Amino acid sequence: MSGVSLSSVPPLSLADEARDPAGFAHALGASFERFGFAVIADHGIDPALIARGWAETRAFFALPVERKAAYHLPGKAGARGYTPFGIEIAKDAAQHDLKEFWHVGRELPAGHRYRDRMADNLWPAELPDFKPTFLALFDALDRVGLRLLAAIARHLGLAPDWFAGPTENGNSVLRLLHYPPVPADAPGVRAGAHEDINLITLLLGAEEAGLQLLDRDGRWLPVAPPDGALVVNVGDMLQRLTNHVLPSTTHRVVNPPPERRGVSRYSMPYFLHLASDFEIRTLRQCITPQNPDRYPDPITADQYLTQRLREIGLLK
Repeated sequence: MSGVSLSSVPPLSLADEARDPAGFAHALGASFERFGFAVIADHGIDPALIARGWAETRAFFALPVERKAAYHLPGKAGARGYTPFGIEIAKDAAQHDLKEFWHVGRELPAGHRYRDRMADNLWPAELPDFKPTFLALFDALDRVGLRLLAAIARHLGLAPDWFAGPTENGNSVLRLLHYPPVPADAPGVRAGAHEDINLITLLLGAEEAGLQLLDRDGRWLPVAPPDGALVVNVGDMLQRLTNHVLPSTTHRVVNPPPERRGVSRYSMPYFLHLASDFEIRTLRQCITPQNPDRYPDPITADQYLTQRLREIGLLK
């Protein structure tokens, strides 16, 4: 470890966005340009709702293995329901991640044009409060994500509502993550070095140590937000859209120190995605003589997602 604290990435208050939209946009954009990450306090999500989310998460992962396995949908790339321990692997990694997870997606009405691309949610019959809790938390994170995207748009010189259309009914996913306790000699890391696929990620639960980002000088910096704060990072889709003006930073979750290896780690990342048929085309204002267009050929969000899911082993 470098000994450098992520206090150098100052927490930002989302309350400032309402008081000073331009100032907040500048601070958020500067944090993303420097680190690819930001720490967001005062996000306004009901603490009681978050607490219910943690309780339901722990209750599900405490179920017997055979009961959890009943909610695994083979061949569906983990898009909904349960993905067992040891399936996902970071791109180009030698070992699988030490985690299991559950995915909650967007609820779409009957006949919606995205129903053939976005599967219906699956809900554990053993936990009657699971569905209402996570539908409410999904919506809350979605609303916060749109506020952050409005600030990103301002930072890029776009209209504040620029992302509203491209993300309407987007293929976003709330992931409930469980990293089980590991033995003292556990190989690898809980989650290998990777970048996120999506537009931005909003993460609850990074207070338990382990999350690190790879800084420009090659050092791994620990991400240690204040209690209750969100960690937000740029995903590959936003990096591509902005021609790397906003970088998607490599990050990982390392095994804890020996005294914490008998403790489970839980987190809840919300992967905010574009609409499936949105065409990712480099923003003109992000192309300069010094930063020529890296991606002259556009690609739809769904095509890009499919490519990446194959790379990480969730889609064959």
